[in-house]
Amino acid sequence: MNQADLQAKPWQLSERARKLTSSAIREILKVTERPEVISFAGGLPSPATFPVEEMRVACDRILRDSPAAALQYSATEGYLPLREWVAQRYSVNGASIRPSQVLITTGSQQALDLLGKVLIDPASRVLVETPTYLGALQSFSMYEPNYVQVPTDEHGLIVSSLDATLTAGARLLYAQPNFQNPTGRRLSLERRTALAAFAQRAGFPVVEDDPYGALDYAGAPLPTMLSMAPDHIVHLGSFSKVLSPGMRVGYIIAPEELHFKLVQAKQATDLHTPSLTQRIVHEVVKDGFLETHIPKIRALYRDQCAAMLASLEQHMPAGVEWNRPEGGMFVWVKLPKHIDTMKLLEQSIEQHVAFVPGGPFFANEAEHNTLRLSFVTVPPAKIDEGVAKLGALVRALV
Repeated sequence: MNQADLQAKPWQLSERARKLTSSAIREILKVTERPEVISFAGGLPSPATFPVEEMRVACDRILRDSPAAALQYSATEGYLPLREWVAQRYSVNGASIRPSQVLITTGSQQALDLLGKVLIDPASRVLVETPTYLGALQSFSMYEPNYVQVPTDEHGLIVSSLDATLTAGARLLYAQPNFQNPTGRRLSLERRTALAAFAQRAGFPVVEDDPYGALDYAGAPLPTMLSMAPDHIVHLGSFSKVLSPGMRVGYIIAPEELHFKLVQAKQATDLHTPSLTQRIVHEVVKDGFLETHIPKIRALYRDQCAAMLASLEQHMPAGVEWNRPEGGMFVWVKLPKHIDTMKLLEQSIEQHVAFVPGGPFFANEAEHNTLRLSFVTVPPAKIDEGVAKLGALVRALV
């Protein structure tokens, strides 16, 4: 059957399917597969950080010692020893997290989808940062919410803006307090304390999505909001940035009454996260491996970030602004207002340089003069070459 035959089929798609759109990032990544392209586009961890040997040893041990359990169906909630490990890791600063609050997910992207399933009805108000993670917008949009943008500045979400008018009728507030995707901003201790206090009186969950929290370059992480208000914060975490995204292992930590509904939603989605990958992750992390592995990732990303910031200083013309991240994987760039970065991308790809335009990261009222640069998979010499080409294009438009 050819493409024309498929298009001619009189099948009726759901209204939800009609509204689906592809991720701007995923479409750009198709271009970046060409070897000549210097890609600042994908939010992909560096393959140099993947613990290949540790994974191989763990897989061998599991398939030798417990092959039947590793290859069999298992509990929807997840592999209990891994849930216990997660609960113990987050039981800090006076918080006591129970394994019964932990649900292992097929990546933290699934966690977003499950939250949408159980919390969002059509036209429900969902509060998001300005800008926010594109993957969250894609996931929540399946459930047809009404997005309300929460004001931000260079220090992240402005908690004082969360007044009764802005938050009335909201189902959830979604935030990335640590080295946010796309801006790389980190919420200050004062603001995250205020946001945790807001969560305690809000009447709806504050979702703390934290895939990048371990990647602060100084090795001095700020406390999670979960530790400040464990009965009111829904915390999302992932092993993608500290081990391997290909394992597709993440987790939700939620109050038990919400946890129960998330488990039911996951049962209907995929029964459970793969038994084998859960066991591999647990085997690798259970004896303290991350305590020595994560500092190596931080050092690599710190040096890559410094290289990008130096190149931006050298090659970008006056009128261009960017942040100086303290961790994570991204630099957020703001160009003069008359420059549309979607159009700039077309010119940039002709020069074999890719980035992600900033517009898709806004739920409403996009700022089309913004862009996101990821530096962690590009060596310093290529970073400088790519930023020089991009700077020349911008200079011609200023």
